[in-house]
Amino acid sequence: MSLAIVSTRASHGIHAPLVSVEVHLSNGLPSLSIVGLADTEVKESKDRVRSAIINSKFEFPARRITINLAPADLPKQGARFDLAIAIGILVASKQIEAPQLQEYEFIGELALTGNIRTVTAALPTALATREANHRLILPSTNKQEATLISNAEQYAATHLLDVCAHLNGNKKLELVAQDKNEINISAVEDMADIRAQRHARRALEIAAAGNHSLIMIGPPGTGKTMLAKRLPSILPEMTEDEAIESAAVKSICGQIPSEHNWRLRPFRSPHHTASAVALVGGGVNYNCKCELTTRMRIFTTSLQPPT
Repeated sequence: MSLAIVSTRASHGIHAPLVSVEVHLSNGLPSLSIVGLADTEVKESKDRVRSAIINSKFEFPARRITINLAPADLPKQGARFDLAIAIGILVASKQIEAPQLQEYEFIGELALTGNIRTVTAALPTALATREANHRLILPSTNKQEATLISNAEQYAATHLLDVCAHLNGNKKLELVAQDKNEINISAVEDMADIRAQRHARRALEIAAAGNHSLIMIGPPGTGKTMLAKRLPSILPEMTEDEAIESAAVKSICGQIPSEHNWRLRPFRSPHHTASAVALVGGGVNYNCKCELTTRMRIFTTSLQPPT
């Protein structure tokens, strides 16, 4: 009987709860089953993992394999668990040693060749891994998101073989360095561009200084959106926590935060006919829209009344 436990992270809005991938190899007819409230994409990983292991010159165990994704009451979606499942099978079958396996967490989708593909919500995962004082191995294509997290030990990998060599101590993976790029100030529309509008400018300055809410009402073409777009130029710079939370919103939507502009306060301009449901996100995808947008901070909003 062989058992291996590998740590990974699920995607739950802007949070990344810990998931333990428990791999058990036992005697019986060859089979592979995945339990633990796994979605269809997760259950399909058994075919991707099998091909990735074989094409990486390892042996896929001809035994009864049971994979439990704990906690069992947490929904699991996406292909982000592929890498952790593959590592668990290789450790349980004693094809790799991985003496420091408990110190690592893994995310990544596996191609049939063993290459590691991009996953969404890498930034919340990197942040949660740092808070847990663990090391993270993630796809090299998600490296840019990982550079936004300071004081974290993260490694970028392109292939399953590279991860196995790193865990065995044969060849170290590339260590992701923290992003040191300066903010691109030219990307901000400056309040100095505004001429006249003395009363509106004064209202914006008071709202920015006192952290007040502001609503602008007037007919189309009077400069409401123009003024609102320039409000971030007089707002205080975001703290690191605020900037990471803002960047996490883009990360879970599959957008890579810009290396120069991720610290800039975002500007949202919903249409004046948008309903409350449209603002917070509709549909049944709890993971991406409903829970996310109710939590995200909208720092600047332009509201236009109907004409």
